[in-house]
Amino acid sequence: MTLPDTAANAAGADRTFQVDLRGLVDLLSHHLYSSPRVYLRELLQNAVDALTARHALDPAASADALGIRLYADGSVVRVEDDGVGLTEADVHTFLATIGRSSKRAERIAEQRGDFIGQFGIGLLSCFLVADEIHVLSRSARTPDALAVEWRGRGDGSYTVRTLPASARPRPGTTVTLTPRADAGEWTRPAQVHALARHFGTLLRHPVTFDDGTGGTGGTGGTGGPAGPGGPGASVNPEPAPWARTYPTPGARSRALAAYGQEVFGFTPLDTIELDLPAVGLKGIACVLPETVPAGRRHGHRVHVKGMLLSEQAEEILPEWAFFVRCVVDAESLRPTASRESLYEDDTLAAVRDALAERLRAWIARAAASDPDLLARFLQAHHLAVKSLAVHDDEILRMLLPWLPFETTDGHTTLDEFARTHRTVLVTSSVEEFRQVAAIASAAGLGVVNGGYTYDRELVHRLPEIRPEATVADLDPATLTAHLDPVDRETELAAAAYLARARDALAVFDCDVALRTFQPASAPALLVDSREARHERTRSQLAREQQGGVWGDILGALRQEAPRAQLILNQLNPLVRAAVAIDEPELARTSAEALYGQAAMLSRRPLRPAESSLINRSFLDLLAHALRKDS
Repeated sequence: MTLPDTAANAAGADRTFQVDLRGLVDLLSHHLYSSPRVYLRELLQNAVDALTARHALDPAASADALGIRLYADGSVVRVEDDGVGLTEADVHTFLATIGRSSKRAERIAEQRGDFIGQFGIGLLSCFLVADEIHVLSRSARTPDALAVEWRGRGDGSYTVRTLPASARPRPGTTVTLTPRADAGEWTRPAQVHALARHFGTLLRHPVTFDDGTGGTGGTGGTGGPAGPGGPGASVNPEPAPWARTYPTPGARSRALAAYGQEVFGFTPLDTIELDLPAVGLKGIACVLPETVPAGRRHGHRVHVKGMLLSEQAEEILPEWAFFVRCVVDAESLRPTASRESLYEDDTLAAVRDALAERLRAWIARAAASDPDLLARFLQAHHLAVKSLAVHDDEILRMLLPWLPFETTDGHTTLDEFARTHRTVLVTSSVEEFRQVAAIASAAGLGVVNGGYTYDRELVHRLPEIRPEATVADLDPATLTAHLDPVDRETELAAAAYLARARDALAVFDCDVALRTFQPASAPALLVDSREARHERTRSQLAREQQGGVWGDILGALRQEAPRAQLILNQLNPLVRAAVAIDEPELARTSAEALYGQAAMLSRRPLRPAESSLINRSFLDLLAHALRKDS
């Protein structure tokens, strides 16, 4: 915000933009900040940055002697720090101007790597809950510095005046808010205390809270106050759990797991310590004990210099790491303008890669030294490991033999499956597997369902781990070659029925054959891949669109397109009765019914024409049965 410049209003003179503070605050509340509660976070950030600057100015100052004090009694909210304080020039630079650049501001910006926020814009967030902000500050840079008072109001006006040093005997800054009547939800003592705990429980500087009642305040299970208390109730009584010392490694592991349970609400399958000294990052990753739905990603708790930045930061880990939730505290990660998420830059990318490597190392350790933990982990998170193994050769070598797959022998590991089947066949889709599973199993073929995400690609890499194993895509000809032909006399007797069946199913580009196979309870097998259906549909559309001579040429080529095949099982009593039908219409209807039943058993989506055929054939058979009984 700037004050009007009278000279600038002269004709032809340069003019300055006038800022509507109320409009700016509305912009902050609706588009930058997620909730008015951030006002307290911004005040805490300013206080922490002031303390950081004070320590840089006076390294000998005791960290325990310099802290932050919060006060809220329902009528005011006050945040006081023992930081570096502000001079009158600082007040004009930080509090009275938005967007102005100066040599001093540029020098300060270059040093902001040690700080969390930006003082001026952060203070404006207080207008989300108050109509007036009062700042009283005294600089620690000169021993005889005067106190400076700044009062800003929601209408955009402000006053600045200097006061005697006695107005604030010690260096530092006090920010006092007079809450609006409609801001009680965020400024009641209990809420202020809860927000302080939420945002500042990992801050490295001591933070205390006072609600003005004169009580002593209770303590919660983690050593902090259970609710608002009297003077000195600590907001952050203990350092982060990974920064504490423990008598034994087991005690440390249990403490980290307990912290993970407190933060995330579940008992971790295991906890992974995270430590990246290059960016000052420490924390833990908690392995989820249950399966996470595919595609669902959990957010992570990210603190920057102890201040909570976000509880839903997905960008800190790669997408495949959805089996963990992390809580980390970092020095060098860059917050966005709202300071509620992380700025995507090279540092964040490097951190994401480094944390991914820590997770890979944990999986490797579990595989090498803790098979029980590995088994429990894979049972819950095999999909995540499969997605990782696709791109990580080391994880592939370690874990591929132990990953579960759906096969004709049931759900089993590739290692066990490859011992039984020297040649491993893999389908390209779930529906293809369901079409052939029962028949392939009866024929002694080893087939893996390759229709799930990553599975087909991973099965094809099995020879890299087991060179003696052979992997091939399942070809319909491979399956039909394992079905026994019927004798010539039986085929000749069924020739008339098969001809009528082919004519009835020609609309689906489906051939019909008679074979014998197990199980005998299966009347028919529909062999029809997704690729074949796609090719037939494409050819049909092209032929219809071209027409004329080109349509005839494409029609001839279409005869070479892959066709579906309905294989009837001569061992099935229903099929033996069907092929003996002499009545043409009944034979046609029975063939349509067998096709519809086989299509439904494949569990693939039915085309409208197939749904219509199933309904029609059922009704025709029912009508025939009723006429026969009457």
